[in-house]
Amino acid sequence: MQTMAERRRALAGGATSLAGMAIFVGLPIITLLAVGIKTGSSNPLYDTYILGVLRFTLLQATLSTVLSVGLAIPVARALARQQHFAGRIWIIRLMAVPMGLPVLIGAIGMLGIWGRHGLLNQALLAIGLSQPISIYGLTGILIAHVFFNLPLACRLMLAGLERVPAEYWLLSAGLGMRPGSVFRFVEWPVLRGLIPGIAGLIFMLCATSFTLVLTLGGGPAATTLEVAIYQALRFDFDPGRAVALSLMQIAVTAIVLGAMARFPTADDHGLTAGRRTRRIDGEQAATRLIDAALLLLAVLFVGLPLATVAVTGLKADLVKLIGQAVFIQAAITSLAIALSAGALSVLTSLAIIRARHAITARRSKPTTLSIVATALRTSSSLVLLVPPIVLATGWFLALRPIVDPTHFAALLIVLINALMALPFVIRVLDPAYFIHHQRTDRLATSLGLAGLARYRLVDWPGLRRPVLMAMSFAMALSLGDLGAVALFGSDSLVTLPWLVYSRLGSYRTNDADGFALLLGLLCFLLTIAGTAGQGHKPGEGKMHG
Repeated sequence: MQTMAERRRALAGGATSLAGMAIFVGLPIITLLAVGIKTGSSNPLYDTYILGVLRFTLLQATLSTVLSVGLAIPVARALARQQHFAGRIWIIRLMAVPMGLPVLIGAIGMLGIWGRHGLLNQALLAIGLSQPISIYGLTGILIAHVFFNLPLACRLMLAGLERVPAEYWLLSAGLGMRPGSVFRFVEWPVLRGLIPGIAGLIFMLCATSFTLVLTLGGGPAATTLEVAIYQALRFDFDPGRAVALSLMQIAVTAIVLGAMARFPTADDHGLTAGRRTRRIDGEQAATRLIDAALLLLAVLFVGLPLATVAVTGLKADLVKLIGQAVFIQAAITSLAIALSAGALSVLTSLAIIRARHAITARRSKPTTLSIVATALRTSSSLVLLVPPIVLATGWFLALRPIVDPTHFAALLIVLINALMALPFVIRVLDPAYFIHHQRTDRLATSLGLAGLARYRLVDWPGLRRPVLMAMSFAMALSLGDLGAVALFGSDSLVTLPWLVYSRLGSYRTNDADGFALLLGLLCFLLTIAGTAGQGHKPGEGKMHG
């Protein structure tokens, strides 16, 4: 039980966080609207260029979603059917790697396989085909989006299939169902409930894609809204067009988020006695052969670009690259931004979670508190409404009449990265915080522990691991981000992703490969640091999600 003073502090922290988020997101939106009215920007619905960019954005997002979800279904079914073979856990872990990988590194990996001098084209050239595949343009964007989103869809579908009670599989085996019938009557009802939410999430990620399109787009014909915003300010300096594109991007993300909110949640699949699952439908020789082929193709598709990044990175003179002043400056800048953004995201998330917990614990909730609770509950999702490049554009236009925006570039990048990591950090911390306080509230109250004493003796030991995990994840997201940096980056503000991108742009691919490997290793070390020690001491600060 919280004391009255603790409850007031929790509510004050939540309200302060909400106010800060509202100001930071609201001010650039107001600025975009004001600049649009002042410059007399033409209606974007009558601008053929903007409509062309919008059509391409929706086209590539739709095709990427269909390909990612469609290809993930057979891979997830194969993993669900074949539950007892050597290496299965490593395939599942491999499917998690692209989700935590900086997008720019993934793009470099795709170039190593699908690029002009990539492995695939070199192999096809060896058999007499002349440049059969181009990684640039719509084709490259689709391949790269599938690389990142197929593993995500596969893991979400696999989790759903593994929740199906074992009795369902026993009954289907007892009825002699063939694989087609098992899919129709058992697997498809499960997947059908999951696919709308998965597809909506992937469509959202692809519609707001920036780094992949910037790297692989290949020209004006393959430009999305976010890249067009960047080009309008960075190269053309056309604020009116940037405003029209930004408002169009906000409208698209709002429609997608609204549609996702209407998707029904997946239903529970029924009661179970907790028996060990046995998939008899996966024991036939033909089924095993098909599943093995599917999993091999999935491993090659996801694993080869990652291996290429490691191999090409090791070919670079890493010792020389590490000693360069530009790398040291970029590494220090990136780590400082990542540490600041991670800490701010975790502190803001904890303030929101504590305030929600304080309101939930009250027996009677006045109307004001109910409104605040709703705002706290939806805040982590609403920040996705305004993509990073749109936020950066709004702040750039807001500050330009007063000061040089580049003077505040580092601060803005920290704030934008912290805000973008917020939904993921809350997802990690919220269940851990709830379970921790369920277990410790009564005991702490009976012992008279409160304030710093409770934090030192109870809260920090119990929440240390999920906090470190959330911190490392937020830092990794910030470390690999190119969105806001692309707009504000300059000779005085160089981050590792910007350094990699600038080397690619100047065709110094050997240096870019080496810097990409170093960036990937930093993100990997952050992930290891955040999850270190988990599972070694069950019961001590154990994470429940």
